Formats: sequence, structure tokens, C-alpha cells
Amino acid sequence: MASNRYWPKMDLIPLTRISFYILKSNSPNERMVFICRLVDKIYNKGHQILLHTEDNQQANMIDDMLWTWRQGSFIPHEIYNGEEISDCPVIINHYPECTTSINDILINMTDSVPEFLGRFERVSEIVDQNETATKMARQRYRLYKEKGYPLESHDIT
Repeated sequence: MASNRYWPKMDLIPLTRISFYILKSNSPNERMVFICRLVDKIYNKGHQILLHTEDNQQANMIDDMLWTWRQGSFIPHEIYNGEEISDCPVIINHYPECTTSINDILINMTDSVPEFLGRFERVSEIVDQNETATKMARQRYRLYKEKGYPLESHDIT
């Protein structure tokens, strides 16, 4: 049985597809660049994205990276302020709850399972070779598997 410390309190119907992207590097910068590439690809396919970060500092880092990671790219995005609902296609959130209307793609940049995971069609987990991050990702993978979520893994070179 999964601990409530890692799993949302509510019972969710496992319809959300969860993809783990396994990076070969443990560089935080390479992880952020990969996230920007993923956001760019998903956004250009017409999807809405919620980036869920650990804290305000990480939210600001990904915000800055989305502006500068590749010359000429434009990804409209904003940081969720905890109150207003935005219609921006890419939202960066560090709050435990998020009231935006986005329910398409969640990119989880944290080491925990977000409380609002079940409202998304797809969830992306980005795992680098940092020992702690890998351990936490394995734990999330087992929890998702126990709950019956469809899982897939992609090795990124």
C-alpha cells in the first residue's frame, strides 16, 4: 500500500498516461534544456502544458530558460501566481494546488506526486542521473504502477 506522504489523498481513476524520460546526464542545466525542448515540441503540437516545480526559485529558473534556451524560439508562458486563472498555454506552477484550466500535459519537475495529477491526460517525469532524483523517480514509478496508471519509459541520449 502506498504511503499518503507520496500519493494524493483522493482516489483517482487511472486514465492518465505517465512517461518517464531518462536522461544520461546528471547536469541540472542539461535537464532544464531537455525540459525546454519537450515544452517546445508539445506546445508546437497545440497542447497546453503545466510545469510543476519544487519552489519559486525553480519556477523562475525554468521561466528564464524558456526565454533563452534557443534563439528564435517563442513559447508563451507565465508563472502561476496562486490566484488568477490564466488562458496562457504554458503555465509554471510551484503551489501544491493549481486552479488553471489546463488538463492536457503535466511536466512534473518535483520529487513528489502532485495532488492534482489525475486531471491530466499525460504526465511527463524527467529523470537525470542524480542519485537522489533517480531514487525518488523509481519510488514514483512503483507508486504509479501500483495504482494502475499506464507507464512508459524513454531513454534520452
